[in-house]
Amino acid sequence: MKSFTRRACEMLEKHGELIRVKEPVQPDLLMPAIARRAFAKGMPAIFFENVIGSSFPAVCNLFGSEKRAKLLLGGELNFFSRAFHALPLKSFSKPVMQREIKLEDLPQIKCWPRDGGAFLTLPQVLTIEPGKKSWRHSNLGMYRVQISGNDYVQNEECGLHYQIQRGIGVHHQQALAKGAKLKVSIFVGGPPGNALAAIMPLPNGIPELTFAGMFSKRAFRYAWREGWFISTDADFCILGEVQDGLKPEGPFGDHLGYYSEMHPFPYLKVHKVFARKDAVFPFTVVGRPPQEDTIFGNIIHRITAPLIPRVLPGVHEVNAVDAAGVHPLLLALGSERYLPYKKREPLELLVQSNAILGFGQLSLAKYLFIAAKEDNQNLSVRNIPAFFEHILCRLNLERDVHIQNSTSIDTLDYSGTSLNRGSKAVFAAAGEPCRELGEASPIKGILVVQGNKLETQENAGQFPIAVLCDDANFTAKNLENLLWVVFTRSNPASDISFNGTQLIIDARKKPHHSAELEEDEETAAEVEKMVNNFY
Repeated sequence: MKSFTRRACEMLEKHGELIRVKEPVQPDLLMPAIARRAFAKGMPAIFFENVIGSSFPAVCNLFGSEKRAKLLLGGELNFFSRAFHALPLKSFSKPVMQREIKLEDLPQIKCWPRDGGAFLTLPQVLTIEPGKKSWRHSNLGMYRVQISGNDYVQNEECGLHYQIQRGIGVHHQQALAKGAKLKVSIFVGGPPGNALAAIMPLPNGIPELTFAGMFSKRAFRYAWREGWFISTDADFCILGEVQDGLKPEGPFGDHLGYYSEMHPFPYLKVHKVFARKDAVFPFTVVGRPPQEDTIFGNIIHRITAPLIPRVLPGVHEVNAVDAAGVHPLLLALGSERYLPYKKREPLELLVQSNAILGFGQLSLAKYLFIAAKEDNQNLSVRNIPAFFEHILCRLNLERDVHIQNSTSIDTLDYSGTSLNRGSKAVFAAAGEPCRELGEASPIKGILVVQGNKLETQENAGQFPIAVLCDDANFTAKNLENLLWVVFTRSNPASDISFNGTQLIIDARKKPHHSAELEEDEETAAEVEKMVNNFY
């Protein structure tokens, strides 16, 4: 049987959704730059037949459109019709172990000029709770893996970047408490649904492997080798153990649109690296949204949307806003049902906001805007301008903004005071409108001002929020720019102030902020020539 990645590529090709590149292409910067262009231009998936420095072909932009995602996942996801595939199956066939290779044999994908080395960008990282011997105690996540550079011993070590609330972190802490080394299995490729399952935001204790089977319409196939759990359907498999201590990992161009800088993180001592004989190496590129992971996010939203009211009572909808880098900004639609005989104000919404900010990956949020569904039954968190306008015309500036200082934020967010440390802000609105909103940016009620000083305005009351920025033309050009600048470049506790009339958000670049992601000019020029010749 052919590699599942290879079969997926051939299926997409039959539908006109894949282009083959036969000439040799450099994986250092050039292939990732092609991947970005392919997504931005709405192009098919790109299959690189000749990767310089590797004997394995590679493919990118697999999930680069809703159409391809549906083809890869076998149509719309219907859990009831796919439940038969949920339980993983033990396999006696192990095609992923047909060849033993080294890390340096893999395509050495370096995405951005300042990246610290080559990274796996679509890895499925699996751990089992220490002391357990069943997939039922597994965690499958997508944590970036650095396979070269920095202080890592070539082919013997690789870096592992994960955030504190992730399932692998729980397993790591349990292993440390037992004085044991945590065994880690890293898979690349296999049925496309396995990669989607790895990014599902599931509570600890619910195995992602069951979703992998349902997404792929094929039960997750596994085997054991010397205590490691192996995906036998994968194209590549890396087995290793987390070592004592930390090593520098990064920099890495990340999905907020900035570099995450070099920091100490756990690392693996590599035990074995395996590959199928016909393996294909899938990769993606992250950066300022939208990118290919935007499609992943859209799919996950559709899957998880019906579950939100069940796990967060009173909450109807949540939108982690892609244009703002996902984690910095949440929009939520809650309920304000109590004290109907009094003037309506946010009360129950604040309880719901605490539940949201304490739940799974939603806890990474920095800004939360929450409105009451009772005020507008047609309001949706997916209509971002309308949602902001609903909030801003009702917001009591002295009462409805709540800031939590010195708390944890996303590891990738450098707007705070130090790594993982910053603040959170909740904007809660309920009741009747209290102001008319002025129009001066992509969102009514938000005024964009260039520089460090806000001049007195006659109509200041129509703009409850004023944003200070470095480039007003860029920031106010479109909704995506406004959301990205405001919510990735501000830390609520230090960057929000109130002048008696307006809330002022200082979204200017600060000395402690990380650098924006930019391609080098030579690579950009070369890519444009190549992409124009693809058709």
